[in-house]
Amino acid sequence: MINSFYENTFLKILEEELVPAKGCTEPISIAFAGAKIRELLGSIPDEITIEASGNLIKNIRCVTVPNTNNLVGIEASVLSGIVGGDSRLELEVISRLKPKHLNKINELLIKRIVKVKILDTNLNLHYIMSARKGNDQASIEIKNLHTNIVNIVKNHEIIYEKQIKKDYFGVETDRSKLTIENIIQFVENIEISKVQPLLDKQIKYNMSIANRGIKGNFGVSIGQTILKHDKTVFSRIKAYTAAASEARMSGCSLPVITNSGSGNQGITASVPVIIFSRHLRLGKEKLYRALLLSNFLTIYQKGFIGRLSAFCGAISAAVAAGATFTYLKNGDVNQIKMTITNALANVSGVVCDGAKPSCASKIATGLDAAILGHFLAMENHQYNPLTGILKKSADETILAVGKMASEGMKDTDKVILGMMLDLE
Repeated sequence: MINSFYENTFLKILEEELVPAKGCTEPISIAFAGAKIRELLGSIPDEITIEASGNLIKNIRCVTVPNTNNLVGIEASVLSGIVGGDSRLELEVISRLKPKHLNKINELLIKRIVKVKILDTNLNLHYIMSARKGNDQASIEIKNLHTNIVNIVKNHEIIYEKQIKKDYFGVETDRSKLTIENIIQFVENIEISKVQPLLDKQIKYNMSIANRGIKGNFGVSIGQTILKHDKTVFSRIKAYTAAASEARMSGCSLPVITNSGSGNQGITASVPVIIFSRHLRLGKEKLYRALLLSNFLTIYQKGFIGRLSAFCGAISAAVAAGATFTYLKNGDVNQIKMTITNALANVSGVVCDGAKPSCASKIATGLDAAILGHFLAMENHQYNPLTGILKKSADETILAVGKMASEGMKDTDKVILGMMLDLE
C-alpha cells in the first residue's frame, strides 16, 4: 500500500514533469514569451531584445525550430512566437504556424529587429524579453521553468509579479521523498487507472516521432545506420530512440511528452522501455509500471542536476531506462540499483554542447552504457563503491553526479559557450 500523501505527491510530480511540447523546449520557451509579448502590445513589435542565460543560448543556437521550414536559432524562435504563436498552448505554442506566418517571419529576420544579449545571472534557465511598438513597451521575465513567467511589465507598470521561494529551482512539488526504493514502491502499488491517460499519451506521441525518425531523412540518419549493421532488440532500442531525437532536433513538428523540461529526456526515458516491454510481451500493465519507473528515475536524477547544465540530461534518462530493463527482467531492487551504479560509473562525463541533431548520438551512447549496466547487474556484478565518483549507495551516487553537474561543471559550461560563440 502507498501512503496517500506520498501517492498524491508523486502524481503531482508526474503531472508537472510529463508535459507535451513541439520542438526543442528552449526555443519553444522563447517562442512562448514572444507570443505573450505580442499579446501585450497588441501587434508585432518594432524591435525586440532578449537577454538570456548562457545555457539557454547554447541550447537554442543550433537547433531547428519546428514548423518554420528549417529556420534555426534564437531570432527565428522569437519571431515564430511573435508572428504566429498562441501562448495558451504553452510548449505547443507554434504548432499552428501557417505559410503566411513564415513569409512574415522571414521578412522580419531580414530586418534584424531581434537583438540577443547574454544575461548576467546565476540561473541556467533565465531570460528577459523586452519589446517596443511605437510608444508602448513591454517585457517578460522567465526563470527556472520554460513557461514560468515571474514578471510582466507594460509601459513601466508591473502588471504581474510572482514571488519565488528561496532555493527554488523550477519545481513546484516537494521532491524530498524521491528515493529509488520509494519510487519502486509507488510504481508497484499505484492504481494504473490514475496514470494511464498520461502514459498512453507518452506512448502515442513518443513512438510516433520514433517511427517518423526511423523512416525519414533527418540529420545523418543515425537510426537507419544502426539497424543496417545490427538488428538485435537492443540495437532496435538505440536506433528508434536516437531517430526520434534526431527528427526532433531537425525540426520535425510532431509533439513529444517531455520529462524534466526536455523532449530528448522524455523520449529516452520512454521509447527504450516501450520497445523492450513489447519485445518481452509483458502486457499493458507491466508496460505502464515500467514507464512510471523510468520516468521517475529520470526526474529523480534531474532534480539534483537542474533543468540545464553542462551535463547531458539524456544520459540521466538512458540510465533510468537501463534500470527499467532490469525491472522488466524481474531483477530485484538491489539489481536495479546496481544497474544505475554501473551505468553512472561509465557515462557520467558526457557534456551538453547545445541542442542539435548530434544529441541523438549521445543518446545511443548513453543507452549502450545503460544496457551494459543492465547486463552486469543481472549477473550480480557492480563496480565497487567509493571508487571514482561512486558512493556507498546508488542514491548517494545520484546525488554526487548531481553535485558534479550543477556545481563542478559550471566552468565547463562557460568554456563550451565561449567556444560555440567564438568568445575565446
